[in-house]
Amino acid sequence: MSKIKLTFLLISLLILPALMYPQTSDTSIVNQNRMQWFRDAKLGIFIHWGIYSVAGIDESWSFFNDYITHYDYMKQLDGFDASSYKPDEWAELIKNSGAKYAVLTTKHHDGVALWKSDFGDLNVVNNTPAGKDLVAPFCKALRKNKIKVGLYYSLLDWSHPDYPNFTRNKKRYLDDSIRWERFTKFNLGQIGEISDIYNPDLVWFDGDWEQTDEMWRAKEIRNLLLEKNGNIIINSRLQGYGDYATPEQGLPVTKPQDDYWELCMTINDSWGYQPNDKNYKSIDQIINIFAQCLWMGGNLLLDIAPKADGTIPYEQQRVLKELGRWISKHETAIYKTNAGLPPGYFYGPSTISADSTIVYLFLPYKPNGQIMLKGINNDINRIWVVGNGTKLDYSIYLKPYWSDKPGLVFIDIPGSVLDENMTVVAVLLDGPLKPED
Repeated sequence: MSKIKLTFLLISLLILPALMYPQTSDTSIVNQNRMQWFRDAKLGIFIHWGIYSVAGIDESWSFFNDYITHYDYMKQLDGFDASSYKPDEWAELIKNSGAKYAVLTTKHHDGVALWKSDFGDLNVVNNTPAGKDLVAPFCKALRKNKIKVGLYYSLLDWSHPDYPNFTRNKKRYLDDSIRWERFTKFNLGQIGEISDIYNPDLVWFDGDWEQTDEMWRAKEIRNLLLEKNGNIIINSRLQGYGDYATPEQGLPVTKPQDDYWELCMTINDSWGYQPNDKNYKSIDQIINIFAQCLWMGGNLLLDIAPKADGTIPYEQQRVLKELGRWISKHETAIYKTNAGLPPGYFYGPSTISADSTIVYLFLPYKPNGQIMLKGINNDINRIWVVGNGTKLDYSIYLKPYWSDKPGLVFIDIPGSVLDENMTVVAVLLDGPLKPED
């Protein structure tokens, strides 16, 4: 073989694997394209629904933490009937909230699956009065409304006889490779089922903290899902094999380093339905938190919790409808925008249009006449109120002709233009944003 042919063969052998198995790092073009809908979506709705809604107790954790016996916890199977489950109404509510994706708990840590699984018998079809697959109609209703389908799956299963951990203080075994292999086969089987049957756009894993990536076979799980759907997105809870970060119940103070992230948050203090939990966040609080996520380039995954019969509590419906009103009015400042100005440029959240020519300023307060914007080295073409188009007057100070400093922009905000929840102002620049260094 000639040296030229040998060189060509060696180069081909090096390049071919990269073409067959594209890299999925956040900087790759492949991953950016795959993640674009997620970046643009901004809002998702999380849905914790399972047998724990029957007694209104902590999902799975109530028996793991010995607040209730596992036997008594499982008695809830008899009361989970889903008799008023109307997935089309769920999807309509989600769509009207402004959310672009939704995530349903197909199986929590208690091991109770919301579909009829060929891997194990613990599911709502075989063991509850519901008696039917609850995941399929959910997926169908979302897709009919052009909402991306997300499915939650717990890697750990505290009810499975071959999973090592049972409760916080009790273990089934410490080291038994045969039992662990049986559990792994079960786990991979169920993950394969939700992939093959429902073909979700996103899989939201949970429970990965109890084992290593090697034990979970995380790389194999990722490959299994991508084999079925090369565009699928996976959250971070797969021991390093996910696509985006998932901070829980804690709003970051500064912009996360991750290119893609979402804050998952309860609407009150509970993930699952608990009738005694009336500590609902107000619509103003939720919009404020949402605006903070937008400012830092992230999404909000807001949780709701249906009752055992499948109805969504009135308080939760009300919040979603009010959120939808606000988002619909201000959608140009929300969808398909990028993270906002660095801290100090404006006293409030902000976003920047995809072409960087418009800065959107969110006002989580009622200003006393004027707001101040600083550090912008652009000329301003126009300023208006998002949602009603009212043109706003502004003045620029501390910008003498001999200075290269950007000056201070004072924008008049008359009381007549204020939104009942949060006002948003658009600042149109003469070109792409040029912030002061």
